[in-house]
Amino acid sequence: MSLSRRKTLALIGGGTLFAAAAGAGTFVTTRTPHKALAPWEMAGDYDDPRLRALSYALLAPNPHNRQPWLAAVERDDTIILHRDPARDLPVTDPFGRQLTIGMGCFLELMVIAAGQEGFGVETDLFPEGENGPVAVCRFRDGAGQPDPLFAHVMDRRSHKAMFTDRSVPLEVAQALVPYAQIVTEGAEVQTLQRIGVVAWETEAATQAAWQESVDLLRIGKSEINAQPDGIDLGGPMMETLAAVGLLTREAAADLDDPGTKGVIQETTDAINSAPAFAVQVSQGNSRVEQIEVGRRWLRLNLAATGAGLALRPISQALQEYPEMAQIYAEIHQDLATEGGTDLMLGLLGYGAQTPRTPRWPLETRLRDAGTLS
Repeated sequence: MSLSRRKTLALIGGGTLFAAAAGAGTFVTTRTPHKALAPWEMAGDYDDPRLRALSYALLAPNPHNRQPWLAAVERDDTIILHRDPARDLPVTDPFGRQLTIGMGCFLELMVIAAGQEGFGVETDLFPEGENGPVAVCRFRDGAGQPDPLFAHVMDRRSHKAMFTDRSVPLEVAQALVPYAQIVTEGAEVQTLQRIGVVAWETEAATQAAWQESVDLLRIGKSEINAQPDGIDLGGPMMETLAAVGLLTREAAADLDDPGTKGVIQETTDAINSAPAFAVQVSQGNSRVEQIEVGRRWLRLNLAATGAGLALRPISQALQEYPEMAQIYAEIHQDLATEGGTDLMLGLLGYGAQTPRTPRWPLETRLRDAGTLS
């Protein structure tokens, strides 16, 4: 994916933030971080069926690519799933809602992958309460069946660029209704675009929230390979800009920097380019409900991929820190009309496919991995 002319000029003008989130981060030629992308190629390449399922699950979407999962493989049929507190986002996700939703995405992808081999997965959520394991999962041979959505696992992405001006046909939107409310009507779309832009600009103007993302930048092949999570800025152009001092974390943290302003504007333009929105509302905001929303979000993402659509989460308006309180109240007034809780919001439309995002190897996300045979 090439950089836009405006973004290139903005970068040259003095640094950037979130180029990946605005559609950059191209991986080409010798600057491709093959080590960080290797988990995509290794998915399914393990002897134990539980490890095979986990190797697909770690490709699931998750907030800021924090990959907050830890799995303990026990006995001959059990996986105990934990959320790694070291991967928290304390400013923008102070109650761990988004990260828990990410755990739901992981869990659902693991179940889908297990089903491809005929394994059913019996899942007990939060068996020791919120402070214990997220789930105890028992694999049952012969109790599962293939899911058609598995065909889209390797092509699934969280979109990071502009959308085309092509509208989402009604019949395509209706096919996604089992997973989310799909908003395609002009006035409703415009309302959500406005809320999305205001929320994005609020996060950009909140120094602590902005800095949380700056701290997660991975600039260039070496950094991405060494720490394949967070916000990856890769490719020859990014590394060249970094080498000459135009792409730095200091510049990214400066809200007055021309490059940072350019990327803020590009994300605003991306929100305004979306022809449709996907909304997930639950009755409450419990951990179990967050997991279930994550499971549906993963299925929505796979189904959208199968339909040729791009899905991009925009969670700013749903974040629960003080600066976002007014926007949070507004979007709930508009969408959660019966007293529910908005847990996920996404842009939906047509657009060029986003490159694969880096992942930690499965072995780094296992507890007591050294005891496995």
